[in-house]
Amino acid sequence: MRGSLVTLACLAASTPAAAQLTPAAEAGLRRIYASAEFGPRQRFGPAVWIENGAAYATIEAAADVPNGADIVRYDAASGIRTVFVPARQLVPPGASAPLEIEDYALSPEGGKVLLFTNTARVWRLNTRGDYWVLDRASGRLTKLGGDAPASTLMYAKFSPTGDRVGYVRQGNIYVESLRDGAITRLTNGADSLHVNGMTDWVYEEEFSLRDAFRWSPDGSRIAYWAFDMTGVGTFNLINTTDSIYPFVTPIQYPKVGTTNSAVRAGVVSVTGGPTTWLALPGDPREDYLPRMDWAGKDELLVQRMNRLQNTNRLLLANAATGVAREVMVERDSAWVDVVDDVHWLAGGKEFTWVSERDGWRHVYRVSRDGKTVVNVTPGAFDVVSIAALDEAGGWLYYIASPDDPTRRYLYRTRLDGKGQPVRLSPANQPGTHGYDIAPNGSWAIHTYSRAETPPTVALVRLPTHQTLRSFVDDSVRRAAVATVVKTPREFFRVDVGNGVVLDGWMIKPKDFDSTRTYPTLFYVYGEPAGQTVTDAWSGAGGLWQHLVADQGYVVVSVDNRGTPAPRGRDWRKVVYGKIGIISSADQAAAVRELTRTRRYLDPNRVAIWGWSGGGSSTLQAMFRYPDVYQVGMSVAPVPDQLLYDTIYQERYMGLPSRNKEWYDQASPINFAAGLKGKLLLVHGSGDDNVHMQGSELLVNRMVTLGKQFDLMVYPNRSHCICEGPGTTLHVYSLLTRYLTEHLPAGPRTPTVP
Repeated sequence: MRGSLVTLACLAASTPAAAQLTPAAEAGLRRIYASAEFGPRQRFGPAVWIENGAAYATIEAAADVPNGADIVRYDAASGIRTVFVPARQLVPPGASAPLEIEDYALSPEGGKVLLFTNTARVWRLNTRGDYWVLDRASGRLTKLGGDAPASTLMYAKFSPTGDRVGYVRQGNIYVESLRDGAITRLTNGADSLHVNGMTDWVYEEEFSLRDAFRWSPDGSRIAYWAFDMTGVGTFNLINTTDSIYPFVTPIQYPKVGTTNSAVRAGVVSVTGGPTTWLALPGDPREDYLPRMDWAGKDELLVQRMNRLQNTNRLLLANAATGVAREVMVERDSAWVDVVDDVHWLAGGKEFTWVSERDGWRHVYRVSRDGKTVVNVTPGAFDVVSIAALDEAGGWLYYIASPDDPTRRYLYRTRLDGKGQPVRLSPANQPGTHGYDIAPNGSWAIHTYSRAETPPTVALVRLPTHQTLRSFVDDSVRRAAVATVVKTPREFFRVDVGNGVVLDGWMIKPKDFDSTRTYPTLFYVYGEPAGQTVTDAWSGAGGLWQHLVADQGYVVVSVDNRGTPAPRGRDWRKVVYGKIGIISSADQAAAVRELTRTRRYLDPNRVAIWGWSGGGSSTLQAMFRYPDVYQVGMSVAPVPDQLLYDTIYQERYMGLPSRNKEWYDQASPINFAAGLKGKLLLVHGSGDDNVHMQGSELLVNRMVTLGKQFDLMVYPNRSHCICEGPGTTLHVYSLLTRYLTEHLPAGPRTPTVP
């Protein structure tokens, strides 16, 4: 049966009778994962600032066209609404229904609209589809791509002059004239191992680089990345359920220590002709090219990173000759991060740069030649991200939370670095704030949430933060959430010794009795890619945590050192070469300290679970600290770090050719002999990110060791294990059942010592 679910156990494992979920748990799981009850009742966006921030455009349901959507314009100050593009203009010739708008963009002058529709997923984060252009004045709707097959175009972008659109088709870059429809192919030679204007799997996943071409400011040239994947190892995903005979999907996937793609960058005229390749230092296979953008009409600013990712060279390259000169170098004894927030100032004489060079992540003003570097945000705190620059007003807007790393707030400070920063997010709104600030700096689309409060979206005036109008204030949804959230989570800090204090949160059962002891479920991620302890809406996952708590558990999460909390460079990078080692020690120390100081937490009834990096952390906990944890549920883990991709794993662990012992000591598979408790291993066989290969090798290892465990395989599901009807409900029902079966819920009377 297509999409069937198969439960496997290790050869030596017994098969205990499955515990039954309570009717309340069954009903709660279905409410969360099989209904729309907790989804947003109102939707806003995607919104686009237009007219330099005087107005914004967004999508709203059309009143006069069934299932159609209008693109509407709102004046920011007055709120006056006009229909910018009516749905009836989006009906293609010969069709009866308008295009479904999956994304859109406006040309620089606002006279044309680029529409993305009929999409198909390439990888988890990437899609291709059809692009159409609407000329608002004439009403003409034109499909781009000429005779291209359906759903084959990617990354379409207007030129800065608005008269052309560039896009990628089957690995080559094309430019299409909007005047006469002429199509010019700018690159050649694309095949399964060579692509232009797009990236390979690992750049997309780990550098978040997808649309790999950039228009020049005057629209006359395009700079682009070219990938040669020859020699990169092929990982074959085997699909056994979508046909009567299995078939293979090959992916060029560079595992730790193996060959990377050769990557170079070039510039080509939009009228065609030869490419001028940038003469960048280093080896195109051993060095990375994670970022590139125009620095004026004649130069490109390029970030060139070595394979160890501990040195980032910033270069200015001449677009006509390809000659590059070094501007500055960023180094760290552990790793350096790619810088996304680069903004030009003073007519191109200066730019912003984000660095941890003084131990904290700060914004710097750097002269074009790199000789003058000024810290604009000094202090013992981290800038999380740049929100906007208002050069005319002399302001830098940024996100930070100097006093509480679980939250996020908007600040602004003078661009010259003088004076004190001012927090603009309201003092009476603790939690997580996000901002899409208008180009003129006068307005922002403000998103605000808390751990148990779904997001609200509103237009605010800056810098006063006065709310002008609300876009999303979902009272019905919030009322539904309130029926699940009986007790709000408690945020706390726990001192685990040696000067290490960790942030955490805790959810207690609705009928909590502090005189009794409860089993505890710890939720963990624990790696440099994410925090779990944030005061922000966590959607269905957060509601599931409350459901579990109300079955009779205390649910806890703690952020160990090495997670990307805004707590300084040393906090984040102490784990270099020790991924999984320091994190599991911190997690176990937190369990011991919490069960010691909070007597209602039973030290003999502790479970842990996590997904992806959290799945790996769960294995680390169960294998290294078997006397601390009695039950573990590991979803999509990396049991052997040598099996993951080059960019992520080598960034934090170095090269195995130099540091093989680091990998041996940090990979949980090498400590599987320590397992004592109950372990559930869950994986999707179609996971293109964290391959099920690692879980299969772990199965072999534990069978050899005679260790009992349980295994659940979801056929052809990817890393999210979310494809197919009923899958997400099934996963969380499985986790809930396994927990209640092996760590029974409910309080006990404490034992008198």
